[in-house]
Amino acid sequence: MSKANQFLNEDAVSPVIGVILMVAITVILAAVIAAFVFGMGPPEQAPQASLRASAADVGGDSMIKIEHQGGDNFYLTSSNSKVVVDGETVEFSDLPDDYEFTAGSTIYVFNETTDGFTLGVMDNVTTAGAAAIDPATSAGETINVKVVDTASQQMIADMDVRF
Repeated sequence: MSKANQFLNEDAVSPVIGVILMVAITVILAAVIAAFVFGMGPPEQAPQASLRASAADVGGDSMIKIEHQGGDNFYLTSSNSKVVVDGETVEFSDLPDDYEFTAGSTIYVFNETTDGFTLGVMDNVTTAGAAAIDPATSAGETINVKVVDTASQQMIADMDVRF
């Protein structure tokens, strides 16, 4: 044996490289499988709709009128969306079940004396004993209205209504 070759030991190089490659492949496969199992897909998207809120006078009572001006349709139910007026969640009790808010539709936010804020269509507003949003609402006052998609927790609209 020559002096140059006496320090080289090539017997252990191939098995070490093989083990390192096997561990790397196992880690990569585990990451790919975990991504599929835990659903690391794209997040859900909120409906993209153009909404407009304005003050409305219905029978002498001040209400908030929300108009769907275009974009995606979405359902106004407690499991699909929520409407928040000045931090208070609005009830959907006076809307028909599974009410689909479509382009050209209009809903009203009014105040029922016992239940707080409620959403309704014009037929419900006139027959449900609707009252003004706040009897103390004065000219120039601003109320914030938010529409949120509950599945994605994303905002559909954030509007200020001036009375």
